[in-house]
Amino acid sequence: MHTKSIRELADGLRARTFSSVELTQHFLERIARFDGELNSFVSVTQEVALAAATRADERLAKGDGALLTGIPIAHKDIFCTEGVLTSCGSRMLENFIAPYSATVVEKMAADGAVMLGKTNMDEFAMGSSNETSHFGPVKNPWSTDCVPGGSSGGSAASVAARLAVAATGTDTGGSIRQPASFCGLTGLKPTYGRCSRWGMIAFASSLDQAGPMTRGAEDAAILLQSMAGFDARDSTSVHQPVGDYLAGLENGLKGLRIGLPTEYFDAGLDTDVARSIEQAINEYRRLGAEPVEISLPNTHLAVPSYYVIAPAECSSNLSRFDGVRFGHRCDDPKDLEDLYKRSRGEGFGPEVKRRILMGAYALSAGYYDAYYLKAQKLRHLISDDFRAAFERVDVIAGPTSPGVAFGIGERADDPISMYLSDIYTIAVNMAGLPGMSIPVAPVGGKPVGLQLIGNYFDEGRLLNVAHRLQQVTDWHLAMPAAFA
Repeated sequence: MHTKSIRELADGLRARTFSSVELTQHFLERIARFDGELNSFVSVTQEVALAAATRADERLAKGDGALLTGIPIAHKDIFCTEGVLTSCGSRMLENFIAPYSATVVEKMAADGAVMLGKTNMDEFAMGSSNETSHFGPVKNPWSTDCVPGGSSGGSAASVAARLAVAATGTDTGGSIRQPASFCGLTGLKPTYGRCSRWGMIAFASSLDQAGPMTRGAEDAAILLQSMAGFDARDSTSVHQPVGDYLAGLENGLKGLRIGLPTEYFDAGLDTDVARSIEQAINEYRRLGAEPVEISLPNTHLAVPSYYVIAPAECSSNLSRFDGVRFGHRCDDPKDLEDLYKRSRGEGFGPEVKRRILMGAYALSAGYYDAYYLKAQKLRHLISDDFRAAFERVDVIAGPTSPGVAFGIGERADDPISMYLSDIYTIAVNMAGLPGMSIPVAPVGGKPVGLQLIGNYFDEGRLLNVAHRLQQVTDWHLAMPAAFA
């Protein structure tokens, strides 16, 4: 059952070939069998899952329910989930039981999805390898001595190993797409504001966006259909109608113009990865699409401006974790200053502390104009590049990451090298555009991701472009042999 897509499982549930309880038990058994090796889950909610599966079976027996009804999924541990540990991968929240559920969690539960548990992640979503988690690193199912990518590494590993049918993730600078690339999945970052951020613990408020992590584009369309929509509780949610993402999946690609930015195929790109990307582009040619060379001249500004804006916003957002209201509190503080210093010093890990310090510096008096304001101006230049490109092309394509998954510990002492693993994804968040990663030909037995970037609220087109490639290739169907 773990090799089937959401639609195949939904058909089986409706035909009574198996029940949601049976399906859920199957995945819970796989988690118990395999996750000790992967560490992809922070918590497994067995009782909650089986109760939800029972309710799903009752709905299905009445002929009710959506495509997600009865389907076992996992949530990244950044989404508040009522009555369940929501840790954000941090010691700061290692005992925090959320009193309410995030909108994304609510919407998927209303559609009958069964939550198996909460997945491991880089602490407060800060990282590109899932090595900064307080609960230990996640391992890549394709090669357990390698990272799965981050920060949604737990979600990526759980789906790649078929411990969940699908999972939610969040993407601030590539944290859905890069782990999807490293683990051979389809990962979609929607347009900023497309999915509600309410109940999603904030890292960088102008960049964070929730999205699906699945095996294929059709599954991603099903999840996005459930997740997307306006939410009055979220001031960054956009009042934009949600289309039928499944309706256009089969559309032909004849005449589609695919932009290939010269900046994405530079010397920093691994030559074997470049060949895999070119192979995928050739498949698009056969499908009738027209590749067009374009330029995004301010691409080189994305990483430095991101690492001013994101830390600045994180330093502001994480100031609420002070040991007073909730979260980790130090023992026997001498006074208020000692409470703040020791609670935050003990509760946050090294990467989070690094970014808080960077952000506080960028926002400090005398430096705001020199750093934060200038970075926001550069952000406009990056957005303008994309606007100009979309006057010539329909979608943009290139590599998701410069290389394949690297070894655990390989870049732990080199934060700059770690940050550059997101060099092709960050600009999409800076501009607020939708982007996704889909599997293409592997390199040395490790997955490679093709990144597709769309215009604002054009997720339907991205899903169509991804789905059509997946109809003529089988790269997205591969799974790690050790977890078959």
